[in-house]
Amino acid sequence: MRGGKAADGTPPEHKKNGVIIWSEMQKILFKKYEKVYQDMFRFALYTLKNRHEAEDVVSETVLDAWKGIEGLKDENAFRAWIFRILANKCRQKLKSYLNRAVELPADLAWRERDTSEDMDVRAAFYKLNDEERLILSSSLFGGYTGKEIASMLEMNENTVRSLKSRALKKMEQMLSE
Repeated sequence: MRGGKAADGTPPEHKKNGVIIWSEMQKILFKKYEKVYQDMFRFALYTLKNRHEAEDVVSETVLDAWKGIEGLKDENAFRAWIFRILANKCRQKLKSYLNRAVELPADLAWRERDTSEDMDVRAAFYKLNDEERLILSSSLFGGYTGKEIASMLEMNENTVRSLKSRALKKMEQMLSE
């Protein structure tokens, strides 16, 4: 044991006879995760457009949620909490895409794109605040309705629609400059 934790990182008070004992919050995480894992995967897949990357991001999200579950004060806020973690993981992954240059094989490079326009759209998207990006990506990439997003984020449906509209107008303004 190092620093009061076993080699697997589990504090000794969470083990009994070598078996990991789940806290009440971890049990809640497991039960609630069963209800949202498909939505989480769908959100990551639509956002990242890559099945393997989406699976990885969802796994990383669950691991982070598992480690930080004791910090969740209200179990009714679980869905919004875990989706916020997922959205941040997706955002980090998308940022890593911007820094990665990939050559396409000649047979796949069949059309020319204006990459500067793509970069401008991404830059405008990343200038939005976290809440606006989460709402837009849920709607545009995830295919969720305003009502579904409001439920996930525990917000009023009209507020979600208003934030989405303002975010789109902000992006439009940034892109027209």
